[in-house]
Amino acid sequence: MSVQSGRDILIRIGDGGDPPAYESAAGLRLKTISLNARPVDVTHAESVEGWRELLAGGGVKTCSVSGSGVFVDAEADARIRQAFFDQSRDDWQLLIPDFGTLTGPFQVAALDYAGRHDGEASWSMSLASAGALVFAAL
Repeated sequence: MSVQSGRDILIRIGDGGDPPAYESAAGLRLKTISLNARPVDVTHAESVEGWRELLAGGGVKTCSVSGSGVFVDAEADARIRQAFFDQSRDDWQLLIPDFGTLTGPFQVAALDYAGRHDGEASWSMSLASAGALVFAAL
């Protein structure tokens, strides 16, 4: 097993085509992809020795994505900004090296811009899954 470079994790927005072409969100230095599944507790008085029981497949699955980095004013940035103002569900693709890709609808939940007077302009975003995602192993 080899160590993977963080720069190889990609967050890409689709162009709206069919099939969509994806372009990376430019300038991101830090990227986090969180997969979550909220379990449904079905424990009852007759559960064996009082151990918790969970309903298989009964929970809500979500994916949240965040990224931050330097602002480079790329074409994809304009699409991300417009997706925020439209609050649209757009096709996104997340690439995790030696793991796979997650593709599906996301909504831009937060978009931040910052800059110090003596430093670079930066930006950050948060995405929330907005439908079923498709996983493809690499």
